[in-house]
Amino acid sequence: MTALNRVPSLWTRAGTASALTIAAVGGSLVVPGLAPDAQAATTATKALQVAASKHGAPYKYGATGPHRFDCSGLTLYSFKKAGKKLPRTAAAQYNKTHHVSASHRKAGDLVFFHSGRSVYHVGIYAGGNMLWHSSKPGVPVRKAKIWTKSVAFGRV
Repeated sequence: MTALNRVPSLWTRAGTASALTIAAVGGSLVVPGLAPDAQAATTATKALQVAASKHGAPYKYGATGPHRFDCSGLTLYSFKKAGKKLPRTAAAQYNKTHHVSASHRKAGDLVFFHSGRSVYHVGIYAGGNMLWHSSKPGVPVRKAKIWTKSVAFGRV
């Protein structure tokens, strides 16, 4: 939805000719108090939306999309589409993020699963103790409950 559609009275104030001129030249209309849609969503929110849009995509070891993914391939792809570059593996992604506590996690943060010091899985936190991830062969990209306390959170 454009700013023009959200503020119908703007049509009458700007005049039809002015509004059509703006549309014809491909300009954008700036309305105080309304952020453009592209700027309103954060990178993390965009990455989360990309991951959710891949619901049902098959798992494939080593795949980075756009139709098949492994765990770090899904996070790499989602953040790339949102404008941020991540390393390829879950462990390398863990090393590149700003680590946050569970009490400070936000939707769009990365969720890293570990055994001791080894990071073995990653997903994107969706809020409500849920994440989007690509887990294993035969299980497509899906939203799931975080199943262990052996997790760490990282902000891109």
